[in-house]
Amino acid sequence: MKITNIDIMALEKDLGCGGSRPIICKIYTDEGIYGIGEAAIAIACGSRGAFEVLKDFAPMIIGMDAMAHEVIWEKLFKCSFWAQGNGAVMMAAISAIDTALWDIKGKAANMPLYQLLGGKQREKLRTYASQLQFGWGVDSFNPADALHDPQEYAEAALKAKEQGYTAIKINFLRFDKNGKMLSHLDTTSHLSRETMKTAEARLRAVREAVGPDMDILIENHAMTDANTAIQFAHMAEPYDIMFLEEGCTPLNPAVMRKIADKTSIPLATGERTYTRWGFLPFLENHSLSLIQPDIGNCGGITEAKKICDMAHIFDVGAQMHVCSSPISVAIALHLEAAIPNFIIHEHHIANTTSGTIRECLYDYQPENGYFSVPELPGIGQDLSQYAIDHAETVKF
Repeated sequence: MKITNIDIMALEKDLGCGGSRPIICKIYTDEGIYGIGEAAIAIACGSRGAFEVLKDFAPMIIGMDAMAHEVIWEKLFKCSFWAQGNGAVMMAAISAIDTALWDIKGKAANMPLYQLLGGKQREKLRTYASQLQFGWGVDSFNPADALHDPQEYAEAALKAKEQGYTAIKINFLRFDKNGKMLSHLDTTSHLSRETMKTAEARLRAVREAVGPDMDILIENHAMTDANTAIQFAHMAEPYDIMFLEEGCTPLNPAVMRKIADKTSIPLATGERTYTRWGFLPFLENHSLSLIQPDIGNCGGITEAKKICDMAHIFDVGAQMHVCSSPISVAIALHLEAAIPNFIIHEHHIANTTSGTIRECLYDYQPENGYFSVPELPGIGQDLSQYAIDHAETVKF
């Protein structure tokens, strides 16, 4: 089965979800089967870079065997020169192609992706409501504008609890007491007493509102460094925290180890770490209890499965980072169903909004805090006609 042509698509920018713009790769074959994949650096900046790199990659794989995903992965990784530097843009482009090839493989076999990955380890996947600092049950959000009063945080948490979630994730530090976004200058070296009081008031309000049986994950978005992450973690420990995510910039594993040595809260990171080579030092120094690779930027399904299997050797759990289009939701569910060391699925607030939902044909949402796995062939997702009509598309 040969690759005949490729569409590179920049979907419509979604201003209701912080300006997210997913980049999609659609690969066609000579047997009439096509597959779709995503470069999941849609948020903030970088998506245009992935769009351009995919335009460079497309001619490199046209004419190759669409079933040879390992061969194609190695070619892109080794022959593109810069991918071996493990950067976000290059790996996101490889991820999009790799996922599209797996989609083709599943459709050709008439099997859902999880079967190609070895079968379901579980029928249902526990999920957490993610990024409640923007509220919950809202239809749009702006990263520069969010909740600030502790009672608002408690109300958002209660909304998630009422929908059946047994776990939630919140960034308690992102905004000051008036709702103004803090900068890195406010959250490194030392957290002010006011910042600490504000964060603890929010955390306390949430814990008191949801009770002792709700798991709380803390999202720091690498706003903190080793010193302030430890300072923050000491404050948070009495509130029975499930994980502290991105306590520091994920570039120096020794810094993450320093934080792990100073807190009883398990640490998580991974959305800005790429390939097995990026994750291995964190596993070797035993600083993490949970890895969070993003299939759309860590190297695709091929690489994400290897990363999770490698983590399993170290008794480290896994969840996929999910913060882009519904394509990312579908592929995460398949892989998480198949791996033995899955812990919990991230259901980002963006994937509950109409602007994101309209990008694809199928709206996968949890019921009572648990997801089912798509049963359609391949990844079980496709672009909507709306997304196609409003995309910037380059054809090869």
